[in-house]
Amino acid sequence: MATQQSKSKLFLSTVIFGAVSISFYVLLFTNEKLVTDTFTKGGIYTLFPIGTVFLFSFIHGAFASNLLSLLGIEAKKK
Repeated sequence: MATQQSKSKLFLSTVIFGAVSISFYVLLFTNEKLVTDTFTKGGIYTLFPIGTVFLFSFIHGAFASNLLSLLGIEAKKK
């Protein structure tokens, strides 16, 4: 069982990753024209969408993992 301190740390990290995730989505969609214009230039700009996907994947994945752990949903152990 998780201790109270580890649960509070887990809750805090869940809230932080959730807030960062929401902030990134808001920034992305409120600057849709800039993002589209920049990401479709080609050349070195090709790295921008790839980097963005990795960043979103990491942040959202960390949030989802923390949330599931906080809810007590864990992978089945063999």
